[in-house]
Amino acid sequence: MQYQPLPIGVDNFEKLVTRGYYFIDKTLLIQDLLDKKGDVNLFTRPRRFGKTLNMSMLQYFFEDDRKSDGTKQDNRYLFAGTDIMLTGERYLSYMGQYPVISLSLKSAKQPDFDMSYHMLVRQIADEFRRHRFIMDKNMSEEQKERYTQVLWEKADRNTMNDSLRFLSECLEQYYGKKVIILVDEYDVPLESAYFTGYYEEMVSFIRSLFESAFKTNASLEFAVITGCLRISKESIFTGMNNLEIISILSRNYDEYYGFTEEEVKKICMDFGLSHKYETAKEWYNGYIFGNAHVYNPWSVIRFIKDMLADDTSFPCAYWANTSSNSIVRTLIERADEDTKEEIEALIEGKTVEKPIHEDITYDEIYDSVDNLWNFMFFTGYFCKVSEWMDEQDHLWAAFSIPNKEVRYIFRTKILTWFEEKVKVKDRTALFGALINHDAQTLEEEIAQLLLETISFNDAYESFYHGFLAGILSGMKGYVVKSNREGGSDLYIRPVTRRKEAFVIEFKVARRFSELEKKAEEALKQIDERQYVKELNDDGYEKVFRYGIAFFGKDCLVKEQQS
Repeated sequence: MQYQPLPIGVDNFEKLVTRGYYFIDKTLLIQDLLDKKGDVNLFTRPRRFGKTLNMSMLQYFFEDDRKSDGTKQDNRYLFAGTDIMLTGERYLSYMGQYPVISLSLKSAKQPDFDMSYHMLVRQIADEFRRHRFIMDKNMSEEQKERYTQVLWEKADRNTMNDSLRFLSECLEQYYGKKVIILVDEYDVPLESAYFTGYYEEMVSFIRSLFESAFKTNASLEFAVITGCLRISKESIFTGMNNLEIISILSRNYDEYYGFTEEEVKKICMDFGLSHKYETAKEWYNGYIFGNAHVYNPWSVIRFIKDMLADDTSFPCAYWANTSSNSIVRTLIERADEDTKEEIEALIEGKTVEKPIHEDITYDEIYDSVDNLWNFMFFTGYFCKVSEWMDEQDHLWAAFSIPNKEVRYIFRTKILTWFEEKVKVKDRTALFGALINHDAQTLEEEIAQLLLETISFNDAYESFYHGFLAGILSGMKGYVVKSNREGGSDLYIRPVTRRKEAFVIEFKVARRFSELEKKAEEALKQIDERQYVKELNDDGYEKVFRYGIAFFGKDCLVKEQQS
């Protein structure tokens, strides 16, 4: 059966409609914006939750799209059959009635300030270029000269600081109407600047640009800004009393970013995949924006596309490589015992309780572990299970991992980062104890390294196998081989057969008191299944055996000469 193409990575509304892509109707966002009449609206949502597509939709709805010859493009056909067309003339009368400035700051993710500033100047210049036909009417020579400077990217810093307000003024002068400003991904240059060392310079420019565009702009009808993180008013939106912040905690506009349960059910039905709905729910549901329960839209669309190709294939963590992980990695690097226990609890499906801090600047993220937890919450790694106010009127929330996709990210990326942290430790004593048959020291060294990582109850077998293989790798003159297919857990072979080889088998105990028994069982299994024979057949005459039992972060080592 032929289905509509799925819009993987398509974030232009006109392209979505004219090329016949399948899409979920979010046009009632327009109605809400008109009803609520916010002056400057800041929407913060995780990456890949539809922010850019919604901004494109707003532009095509509101813009008086005139060409260089002054002719007007009617975009009504793009909205045929959508929900907004059923709302009546009260709302449709706004269609195509406003000049629109549309700007994305996504390209400003650059390694230094000069390159980032240059990309922002270019984006602004492109918007001046898009409206260049307005230079032919009612514009003074002084305005034309200034407009040309920005258009050709030759304007000085002061002129660029005021560029959006100036373009608004010129557009109002031409159209006789106030201007709508759309700024997408406003925090991308700030995040990039913080991690590459030019944060103060970038904050200074963005603050000046926004202040003139949104605070002191008499030509502004209203504005919509999007980003992942709410940045404190003191850093960017200084003195902007007209700013309406709609975060994932806000009850307003809660279902316009991400897919609702009914929408995902409809997608599955429309593509003949209703039998895959429960899988989609387990993997991509779980987010709570305001009062709305939503799914990750990027992952759902990718999942549907893969299931159409082969509905026996397994779901994937599609979102894992689309979101910035640098701050999450820092949480791992700074994790103390309490933090590690909290991460383990989350992976096991439990909750952790944290104070909510919405007004965070990038240079405050590392001031406390709580700020790092908050960053992860607002960027999509956790969902809110409940919230409350404490006696000091501070807002608190219970966090959990929203779904299998994010839990997979924790189990892979985060566990890998912990393992990398362990591998930089000095393991000389560990290697020496293994080679010298010092079971007690080997036990102590393994236990010490276990304290540096995390574990999770429903994946102990794979966790301990990966952990042991990781900490024992890097022994000079030895090769560590996983042999789980053959039954045993690890073979450690010296490069020269004159030296002794090792077989390691481990067991997981259900309680601490079982450690001794399980270690003995591990040694017995080596004998019964003749794991040593493979090494003997390969020319290793001397083979030493270790049986290791684990319970949580405790272990017990038993040894036996072959």
